[in-house]
Amino acid sequence: MLADQIRVDLTAAMKRRDELATSALRMALAGIKEAAVSGKEARHLDDDDVLKVLAKQVKKREEAAEAFRAADRADRADRELAEAGVLAVYLPAALSSEELDALVTEALAEGGFSSLAAMGPAMKAVTAKVAGRADGKVVSTLVRNRLAAS
Repeated sequence: MLADQIRVDLTAAMKRRDELATSALRMALAGIKEAAVSGKEARHLDDDDVLKVLAKQVKKREEAAEAFRAADRADRADRELAEAGVLAVYLPAALSSEELDALVTEALAEGGFSSLAAMGPAMKAVTAKVAGRADGKVVSTLVRNRLAAS
């Protein structure tokens, strides 16, 4: 399981006194625990759920880095990006623009989506195919442009 691997990696980072990795992995595990106990009852997270939590953690750090850069705090922005890099190792490889384009085309053709009115169902179909390997805003823009051009 992915959460177990993160725990093992955290222990290794602590032993080699890697403060950056230790901090990032501790925050990731805290996010995983929080997701496991959120809702009406505690549940066990599978690898897909853990990947979603990690993707959120990476995105938070990237947004924080942008905010720090805007506030002229390059040192903090660099740290946030470094932590995001530690966590990104656990995420699946991102899709290239050509692969994303092909998946969108395939999903729209399979579902028969041809108008902007079908944006919701089209996004659901495309999101299932993309499975977190691309930024949601990029996917949404691409689907919207495709449906508008139809």
